[in-house]
Amino acid sequence: MIIDTPAPVRTGEQRLPDGRLLGWAEWGPDDGRPVLLSPGAATSRRLGFGADVLDGLGVRLISLDRPGLGASSPVPGRTLADFAADVRAFAGLRGLGRPAMVGNSQGAPFALACAAADGVIGALSLVSAADEVADPRFAEALPPELRRLVDLAVADPAAAEEVFAGFSPGAMWDLVMARSPACDVAVYSREPFASAYRTALDEAFAQGPAGYARDTVLAMGRWGIDLASITTPVALWYGAEDTAHSPDQGAGLASRIPGAVRHVVPGAGGSVLWTHAGEILRGLV
Repeated sequence: MIIDTPAPVRTGEQRLPDGRLLGWAEWGPDDGRPVLLSPGAATSRRLGFGADVLDGLGVRLISLDRPGLGASSPVPGRTLADFAADVRAFAGLRGLGRPAMVGNSQGAPFALACAAADGVIGALSLVSAADEVADPRFAEALPPELRRLVDLAVADPAAAEEVFAGFSPGAMWDLVMARSPACDVAVYSREPFASAYRTALDEAFAQGPAGYARDTVLAMGRWGIDLASITTPVALWYGAEDTAHSPDQGAGLASRIPGAVRHVVPGAGGSVLWTHAGEILRGLV
């Protein structure tokens, strides 16, 4: 399977009310229905998905750099709720109304914060979503190395950020390739996807590792999101071969979100965002 990941059709930086910049990239028709993307770990706005189906669905995909990654201004000590506030401001300034949203991998808790904030987004799909691994119910399910990092993120976030600040684009690539199932490696390592992925990694670290480090501490710690209060329609998508993002492939996460619908795709892995983009977007819009 060859998955094309073309460069964005449009890119820019939106100035927020406090003067910071929020980097964005778009694919699809500029008058299409807006769907925001909260990208996965250590990737920038430039790695989109579903470019071959956007025109047919009338979808305008808008990927956002979180603070400190890519083209977005850094915010030391930021929270998940801060990202929801940024998305609210971004949508208002660009006249997007209540856009739909996709949260991929480590971008999922940030997207969930948007769903929990009243009036920010109208629908949400979580794809290969990072789970709240600091939840005590996962205490015995995590590998010892990951368990230690999660405990550190909860007990001493600043120390955990120092650990994650040791990562680089090359280290992230090596980690993903070493820990992914064969079905994902086949996607990630094949051109033109591999070059697009590595470019997104390089751009995410353009300002240094601090943005990625803060992202990871927030995702690995306790989220502090009232999932039971979410009224936005939520769908979860996991590949059946993906065991890296959630120990139970999102079953527990889905049970905590009222009305959430969970899909497990046979034969797919963590790359399901790209291998099943059409199904995910059609279900969302």
